[in-house]
Amino acid sequence: MAQQKLRSSNWFGKKGKDGFIYRAWMKNQGVPADFFEGKPVIGICNTWSELTPCNGHLRDLAEAVKKGVLEAGGFPVEFPVMSLGETLIKPTAMLYRNLASMDVEESIRANPVDGVVLLCGCDKTTPSLVMGACSVNIPALVISGGPMLKGHWKGKHIGTSDVWRFDVMHKLGQITAAEFLDAEACMARTPGHCAVMGTASTMATMVEALGLSLPNNAAIPAADARRKVISQLSGRRIVEMVKEDLTLSKVLTRKAFENAIMINAAIGGSTNFVIHLLAIAGRIGVDLTIDDFDKYSQKVPLLANIQPSGENYMEDLYYAGGLPAVMKEMENILNKDVITVNGKTLEENFNAAETCCNRDIVSTMEKPFKPDSGIVVVKGNLAPNGAVIKPSAATPALLQHTGKAVVFENIEDYHTRIDDPALEIDATAVMVLKNVGPKGYPGMAEVGNMALPKKLLEQGVTDMVRISDGRMSGTGFGTVVLHVSPEAAAGGTLALVQNGDLITLDAENRSLHLHVEDAEIDRRRAAWKQTEKVHARGYVHLYQMHVEQAHLGADMDFLRGGSGSEVTRDSH
Repeated sequence: MAQQKLRSSNWFGKKGKDGFIYRAWMKNQGVPADFFEGKPVIGICNTWSELTPCNGHLRDLAEAVKKGVLEAGGFPVEFPVMSLGETLIKPTAMLYRNLASMDVEESIRANPVDGVVLLCGCDKTTPSLVMGACSVNIPALVISGGPMLKGHWKGKHIGTSDVWRFDVMHKLGQITAAEFLDAEACMARTPGHCAVMGTASTMATMVEALGLSLPNNAAIPAADARRKVISQLSGRRIVEMVKEDLTLSKVLTRKAFENAIMINAAIGGSTNFVIHLLAIAGRIGVDLTIDDFDKYSQKVPLLANIQPSGENYMEDLYYAGGLPAVMKEMENILNKDVITVNGKTLEENFNAAETCCNRDIVSTMEKPFKPDSGIVVVKGNLAPNGAVIKPSAATPALLQHTGKAVVFENIEDYHTRIDDPALEIDATAVMVLKNVGPKGYPGMAEVGNMALPKKLLEQGVTDMVRISDGRMSGTGFGTVVLHVSPEAAAGGTLALVQNGDLITLDAENRSLHLHVEDAEIDRRRAAWKQTEKVHARGYVHLYQMHVEQAHLGADMDFLRGGSGSEVTRDSH
């Protein structure tokens, strides 16, 4: 079979002046002439940044990838794209996910790249890179940065989920300010993203479940030398993918997305998984809806005993057999024949792996850690297009609950009033936070798991039903209803909720209902006026004008669907 023409030949294979320019300026980096003679050009898309601590080691991984590319006869070229560090970026990294995806798409499209390795780690870097690469649809694979090692503090293991616990303990005087500060250094003690099944680890699991990475990508710790090994092997493999023309659209089939949803349920993955997978599906052209997350999560129990749904950490999952061990337990329900980036089927990959070696970490389908897992989608007059909740991280008794609304109009209102002793609230109330959705915040921040009022914490209350149009950190937990769509800033019913309104959450029956007559809702809607600020310029203005609602993935309306990897015209 004749070898397919390389995309990069439209640059480096040119004759005359254009070819001279393309090659000459690359040669100032010491590139030998034979690198331009038919070697696949592999882009290494790197989100390294000192402002993204989770990705601070990706330069080392890029060097390992380059070794692999060279070994396989490719021409590696590393390039930077916008990096999104969840811990530092204001108002939220989610605001810039779509911008970073545009950076990735255009960087690939405009340059002589035949295949691309996506180096990512912190929460939004993974979906943004995958989204951008999908829009170009060339051979691509993902390498995650890996989780940090679990922390050690006062004889206990700790991870990011403990941040919420430490905050409560500090407020209640159970730990001192000095102890609170000491825990900082004890928790994030190595390179890598969150050590628990937060959104970053969920995203690393997602790409392996979709078949976009080599087996075991999800759980190898960042500090483990085997993270460099998988990077080098990925560098070798991407060269072969180019030769095979194994593009993203051949891997990201409908069956692959169904697998990812089921596997996310089994590992107790982040609710943010929903919004990112929907966006990726929209880019590659797979018809996926929010209802699919409920459909394919049902009857999938929690198999991975990892925080926040369980007790352990990502490194424990790796030592127990990694994600392949989880998938092997699920073989009777997964689409086993889907192709993955290593050219093998999902079944071939998990059958080649060792079986689980620690049943305290990976359970069986017959004896799971928890019967309820995955994502539950609730709908009703309060969320006509849906909202999501994660039962494995919730209090079972609160999954069917009716209470009076205590309303916060925006995040500033919440911070001003939440610890006011005069706030009328008790443990039966339903906390409602408005205007933190895609348009309203803007960017849909991780504020949905509102901290409880101090006066209730002092009474021993540990959880309450909380509802918002925002998101929650994957490291968080509680009975939290998220992604209410339409959001308040778009005029959704959430905007019309008032203090004292009765709200019923019935997760079992997939219902979220506001007990207000339709006529009264119509009256309130007629009187409603948008209060949240619309930005007048720049990217934030573009975002607010074009971002879709949460049930569609919060992508920009003009970015859905790919347009191939066409080459722009010569300009010389």
